[in-house]
Amino acid sequence: MRIGRRPPRRISVVVPVFDVEAYLAECLDSLLASTYPDVEVVVVDDGSTDGSGAIADERAARDARVRVVHIANRGLGAARNEGLRHTTGDLVTFADSDDVVPPTAYAALQRQLSGSGCDFVTGSIAWWRPDADDPAQVLVQPPWMRRLHRTRAALVVEQQPEILGDVFAWNKLFTRAFWDGAGLSWLEGHRYEDQPTTTRAFLRARRFGIVPEVVYHWRIRSDGSSITQQRGSLVDLEDRWLTKRLTARSVADHGSPKVSRVFRDKVLPGDLHRYFVQIPTADDAWYALLEAGVRDLFAERSLVHSGLPPVHRLTGWLVEQGRRADAAHVMTYLAGLGPGERVPRVDDPRGWRIDVPGLDAATVDLAALRLQDHET
Repeated sequence: MRIGRRPPRRISVVVPVFDVEAYLAECLDSLLASTYPDVEVVVVDDGSTDGSGAIADERAARDARVRVVHIANRGLGAARNEGLRHTTGDLVTFADSDDVVPPTAYAALQRQLSGSGCDFVTGSIAWWRPDADDPAQVLVQPPWMRRLHRTRAALVVEQQPEILGDVFAWNKLFTRAFWDGAGLSWLEGHRYEDQPTTTRAFLRARRFGIVPEVVYHWRIRSDGSSITQQRGSLVDLEDRWLTKRLTARSVADHGSPKVSRVFRDKVLPGDLHRYFVQIPTADDAWYALLEAGVRDLFAERSLVHSGLPPVHRLTGWLVEQGRRADAAHVMTYLAGLGPGERVPRVDDPRGWRIDVPGLDAATVDLAALRLQDHET
């Protein structure tokens, strides 16, 4: 009896949608153009008030691979969780409705998944600025993502703890058996819901795979409407601290000193510089919350030991010390530097360090000023 080739495993893509009529068609077109032979797209219309739901319904009417679920607005995490309930594939992934996925992305991820026996696979990403004047800026692979996805590999988290900085939902392909068996779900009702869930995935996987290919194009929107462009709001900072605490708890429970050390110094502080730039214009309530969170999360090990650039290590230390005016001075000075300019560097008897004009270096912990990274 002749045995035929086993059909490909179905990949289910969950796409949460809320008021993105300007971008949704482009997103769905990219998913349906995938070279992978069996892709199912589950669109969750999360109570959109514009034409997004109608766009999704029209695509579903034309293409049987698309199904649409309409729900009352509950937020991104809840929409992703709802979408998972409607998938039929034994492989699952996610896409945000204003982004696009390269046509070969799912094939590359599935190839590594099936060849390595991993529980899930992650790939690199590119910032996508489709309206950029400079063609070289349309697609830019972040250097830190390139570093994390340098080679094709199958790993456990102890082998590359810095991978915990790859916090995104949408550049990963999971087996449904692992997702359900690990009890994974997305945090509901809060922003930055990706990080607690992806951290648990890395910590609980028997093995996870890495591919160097760029598997996702993340649209950088300049209209101020995306979640990541609202860091100056109190609710944004509250959610950031919540997700950092949840993530830190998972890492601590994992019980690996090596993973905990790398996470604390390289991953946990990773996005703080984006909040530090808000300090000069922040109101008192926002700044008080920033200072409280920094002091809480880095009470046992100061940010001067982190992998942040020196000027941001310095700002973090000033925040820890309650020196708001000095922290604002440093960030204002940094914002005023022109293209190609950098903070002055000096060589004193204690070693090379940065020198911010107007800030007395004698009043600052030297570790916050040194140019080299601190690993201990």
